[in-house]
Amino acid sequence: MRNSLKGIDVFVAAAESRNFAEAADKLHITRSAVGKSVARLEERLGVVLFQRTTRSQSLTDEGALFYEYCLRAVSEVQAGETLLETGKWQMKGRLRVSMPALFGHLCVAPILLDLARDNPDLTLELSFTDRAVDLVEEGFDLAVRVGVLSNSSGLVARRLGEHKMAFCASPAYLRRFGKPKRAEDLARHWGLAYARFGRVVPWQVMADGKTTELPSAMARLVSDDFRAVLDAAIAGLGVAWLPYWLARDGLRGGALKEVLPGQQSVVYAIHAVWPYTQHLPLKVRAAVDALLRDLPARLAEVEARA
Repeated sequence: MRNSLKGIDVFVAAAESRNFAEAADKLHITRSAVGKSVARLEERLGVVLFQRTTRSQSLTDEGALFYEYCLRAVSEVQAGETLLETGKWQMKGRLRVSMPALFGHLCVAPILLDLARDNPDLTLELSFTDRAVDLVEEGFDLAVRVGVLSNSSGLVARRLGEHKMAFCASPAYLRRFGKPKRAEDLARHWGLAYARFGRVVPWQVMADGKTTELPSAMARLVSDDFRAVLDAAIAGLGVAWLPYWLARDGLRGGALKEVLPGQQSVVYAIHAVWPYTQHLPLKVRAAVDALLRDLPARLAEVEARA
């Protein structure tokens, strides 16, 4: 890489000057030094970059093409220098992050709090909402989203991991009403349903590699709060379809039992999403890297202990 960049600044200066003498004045070196640098570059590339006469010089076709690419490289280097000079590279300032309410509290926020603890000049502004915020209009640096992403131009997405769902019920409920043996049996049980934006989320399973929606169970409770659904399941009111990361403690402690543990689970992708920018601020890059590093392990730990 070092050899590839050697002499690029001299070549660009020569291409933008009327002659090597003018380029030498810009660079504060001798005309001979310019000529030798260009000659070494031509020898390394195996092409002639300049058509030279005693009175003028001009780029060859190969030289003009190479000049375009060199300009891009120089532009990137200058942009990097600007970032360093303005301090945008530093881990400081406010980081605004939107995330689903319950998932954010239990799985995302702890990772970002660790990041802030290790970087005293970083200020967090965390928004917990199940609504898909408009990152640009509402001024967010980053969002964590679960499920299928909508097609949004101007945004960049990075997959962080995935979580699985499980049917759960309390031991007391299963002793009283019996344990379902097949997915179809769930329709004959009391169901504890989660509602999102006024619509009950249907229960689903995987069958032959495809997602299949199950017939509705008899609703004993409908709530737009997953924690309320969890509490109702622990209280013995019925069967709930819960994320593993939420059911973890109940399954591990015995307050819940997994129903149909052999049934292939529906999986939801988890993404980090941020507005496209040519130069991603270090605070955003560090937050995404921390989530990439720690979130999958946290979810895997949940399932292993469940």
